[in-house]
Amino acid sequence: MALVKPTPPGECPQCWQHAYDKSIHRKLKPRQDCPACVDHMHNGCPNRVPKKQSIWR
Repeated sequence: MALVKPTPPGECPQCWQHAYDKSIHRKLKPRQDCPACVDHMHNGCPNRVPKKQSIWR
């Protein structure tokens, strides 16, 4: 697996990894959807990295 930057605050780790790590989708055939991505699109992003608390609050 290639080195991917850590997930920034407020982003979903799965979305981030699937967007920036090309090796995940390399095994798919042309025009084939990634089952994990399709499931994630239908069910949403349940596990976002929490953002830091704002100093203005």
